[in-house]
Amino acid sequence: MTEAISPEIFDHIAKLAALESASSEAEYLRRQLNNQLNSIQELVNIPVDASVETTSHGVPFTARITPGLRADEWEPHPDPQEILGQAPRVEDGYIIVPDILHEELE
Repeated sequence: MTEAISPEIFDHIAKLAALESASSEAEYLRRQLNNQLNSIQELVNIPVDASVETTSHGVPFTARITPGLRADEWEPHPDPQEILGQAPRVEDGYIIVPDILHEELE
């Protein structure tokens, strides 16, 4: 990898993602992220013959072995109140989640 993630860049990314962490945790995460990026670069540098097809999965899914699509069928839960009872806040049958606090993006 030609460029590592600096503490300044990491702080900017953490701010955009609204992440809070102690400085020691942030430094650990930054080092781990750089290690992962270095590992990816090592994989990129492996010479591969142009005849090798690109794959996104270790097992090729051909039409012969791929199961057909199933129809989407709505199956109501037998007791919706059981699900709603697990939520910290409910209003009019809907689960209320907290707002995501953020600043304006630059």
